[in-house]
Order: sequence, then C-alpha cells, then structure tokens
Amino acid sequence: MASSFLYHKRVARNQSNKNGIQSSLRCFNYKELEDASNGFETELGRGSFGIVYKGAIKSDSQDLIEVAVKKLDMVVQDTDKEFRTEVSVIAQTHHRNLVKLLGYCDEGRYRMLVYEYMSNGTLASFLFGDLKPSWNQRTQIAVGIARGLCYLHEECSPQIIHCDIKPQNILLNDYHEARISDFGLSKLLGIDQSFTNTAIRGTKGYVAPEWFKAVPVTVKVDVYSFGVLLLEIICCRRNVAMDVCEEERVILTDWAADCFLEGAIDALVENDAEALTGKMKLERFVMVALWCIQEDISLRPTMKKVLLMLEEMIMVAPPPLPCPSYMLA
Repeated sequence: MASSFLYHKRVARNQSNKNGIQSSLRCFNYKELEDASNGFETELGRGSFGIVYKGAIKSDSQDLIEVAVKKLDMVVQDTDKEFRTEVSVIAQTHHRNLVKLLGYCDEGRYRMLVYEYMSNGTLASFLFGDLKPSWNQRTQIAVGIARGLCYLHEECSPQIIHCDIKPQNILLNDYHEARISDFGLSKLLGIDQSFTNTAIRGTKGYVAPEWFKAVPVTVKVDVYSFGVLLLEIICCRRNVAMDVCEEERVILTDWAADCFLEGAIDALVENDAEALTGKMKLERFVMVALWCIQEDISLRPTMKKVLLMLEEMIMVAPPPLPCPSYMLA
C-alpha cells in the first residue's frame, strides 16, 4: 500500500497562484506525491503526455483517499503549456460525469496532477474484456458520457473541446458510472469564438475528418468521436478489428452503416438478448451514432441534441449514410 499523509491547503480558494492557476485545488510538493505513490510504484495507465500512478493520501479529516497521480512527461516541448491548460480547465469544471481533479504539483521541472481514483478502470477494459457488460450498463454509460460532453460544450465558460474522446479516456467508478478524464488535449474557446485552429490532436480512429482539412475545428470534433465511441459501446468491440473473419466488419463505422442500410442492426449486437428485446432503443442509439459521424459538420447534432435523442426526449430521424472510411482517409 502506498504511503499516506495529511496534506495541507496551500492555495487560497478562488485565488490565482503564482502560475496563474485560479482554483481551490491542493498544491503538493514532489516529495509528498512520491511518498503518496510509494515511489511511483503502481502504474495505472499511460495517457496524453504522461503516466498515471496509483497513490493514497489523507484528507484534512484523516480519511484515507485513493488517488491517481498523473506525472507529466517533460520531454514534450509544450508540456508546460499543456499542464497549465489542463489545471485551469479542470479547476473550473464540476460535473458528475467528469473526473474530479484534487490537486497538482508544479515544482521545478516536475508537473503532476492528482485525480480522484476510479476503481473500475477504463471503459476500454470494461467493454473489450472477457465479460460482456449488460446492455443496460452500456446505455447508461453512453448517456453519462453524453451528459459530460454536453456540460463541457454548453455550460462551461469558456467553452471546452475535449479533443480526445475514446474509451481509454472514460473511467468508471464503483457503480460503473462514466467519468470523462484526461483534459491534457483540451482546447479552451474564447467567449466570442465558435471555432479554433490548432494542430491535429486526438487518436486515430476517433479523429473527425476536418482535422485533416484547412477548415476550423469546433466542438463537433467531439461529437464525431462520441459517435465512434457510441458504436463501440453498442457493439462491445473496437472500431478497428483486424481479427474478424468478414472484411466488411473490420471498420465498425462502415459496418454499422451497412447494417442500418440493410435493416440488419441485430447483427451489431449478435446474441445480446437484452439489447434485442428493446430493439427500438437499439435502433435509436445506432441512428444517433450515425448522425454523429457525418462528414458534413453541419449535419452533426450538438451534444445537447445528442443527449435529448438518447434519452428519447426528441425524435431521431433516419440519418444519411456517412461516407465510407476509405473516402475520409
């Protein structure tokens, strides 16, 4: 078990510190986090610009808290900028479907972030493991992710684009509720802006086609990534699966579009009796996913509309068939 200690508040609430980070976050020194993680012994995963380790700290009330310590990779040229962006973004966000940031370390060459620990790991491990999650669990997770993205896009000021929505960046708590993590690739939008121009970000397979074109990048890049992720949640398989026998099933987005066109969406969930029992819900979720992955940005719904469609608050019209993946390359 990692060493534990009592940590003290080092920054005043709602005040900017010397690095311009305005928050009520706890400021740790390097030695405290080294002790908390038992010398960075247990690796939880590798994310954008850093490695995440398991740790344990004590709160002011002496309660032991498990945490995840993200140690940023200082080899990356703009890590300092990424660090300050991530801290500033997360410090201003409060939503049940976002991972909570507890503190940070900004000492010399060391840059670290301390998050609440999510006991059930990543959505990737949950979806693509040996045991298939239930249909009800999967749909609840999808709705939770949509709520978190809707908050980032609609309720944060300035508006936030995550830029790297994928199953590895969705964590699950004790109750398998979804928490969006890793704001290291987030891009803040100015209040008077509706788009931003930036270098290509994100992960292959989830990246919207406009990243590769000379066009502005908007929150719709997250909508596209969510559409791919939603299909993975529906089907319990990765977007690209080279181990499948049928060639037409290799790219999930293409296969899902074909199944919808042919009226054969049952094939997407195979022998999942629970999903097939509620076929109208299955069809609704598939249609929402296909709307999200439209090449034409104007056809993609906002995350607010996505959420309303998933929750059956508004009707879902049959979507146009998205462009095949080979045409987007």
